[in-house]
Amino acid sequence: MPMLEVNGVSLYYNVRGEGIPIVFIHPPLLTLDTFHYQSIELSHMFKIITFDIRGHGRSLYSQAPITYSLIVKDIKVLLDHLKIEKAFLCGYSTGGSIVLEFLLTSANRALGGIVISGMSEVSDKQLRNKIFLGLGLSKAGAIPILAFSVSWSNSDSTKFFKKLFTTAKEGNARNIEQYYRFSLNYNCTNQLINIHHPVLLVYGRKDKAFHRYANILHEKLPFNELIFIEKVNHRIPSKTKKELNQKISHFINSQHS
Repeated sequence: MPMLEVNGVSLYYNVRGEGIPIVFIHPPLLTLDTFHYQSIELSHMFKIITFDIRGHGRSLYSQAPITYSLIVKDIKVLLDHLKIEKAFLCGYSTGGSIVLEFLLTSANRALGGIVISGMSEVSDKQLRNKIFLGLGLSKAGAIPILAFSVSWSNSDSTKFFKKLFTTAKEGNARNIEQYYRFSLNYNCTNQLINIHHPVLLVYGRKDKAFHRYANILHEKLPFNELIFIEKVNHRIPSKTKKELNQKISHFINSQHS
């Protein structure tokens, strides 16, 4: 089991394939298993790097509170460990916000970004309520209940549900709560104009509540491509894995053709 020591915290990570590196970033509670289908298929063309954020899954508890800047620092340590100078960053849901934070604060280590069902702010009641629910359940220590619900909604089969649930329920309640809390208050919308790397934006056509966030990013990011995938809502990595993988592959190859 590959583990990396980062300032006294052991981070679990996985690397598959060779070629242009892509680092995948998961949302609160979930783990690197969220990108199981991307890791398998895209590793035939690229170097796929996945990891469990501190206090999530198989990574150990972090005494330092979970913030986006801390996660960005951990990614850079992981890249250093793997002797990778620059990589594409790909984040799902709130993981997409970390992609934006990375591009804003560590542009010299990035090749570009991929934001899947992501946002630069949390400014609608429906999303705020969902994050508050996750925050409240994790604060109450109800991680198994939360893990069951989130893993089930992100699964495309019973087998994949078991895979997600097994690792998600192992997370540390305090660190998960911190990740939810930071996500709730993060806002980089006014800084998006400062991101000069290419960014692929991928959203589900049925995820109408997130279309406003897609439009914000599309309007304010200087260099971006916005794609809507039909017949899917928020949970793109598992529900429309084949089409997502094709979009990611095409985007990266187009940047290096």
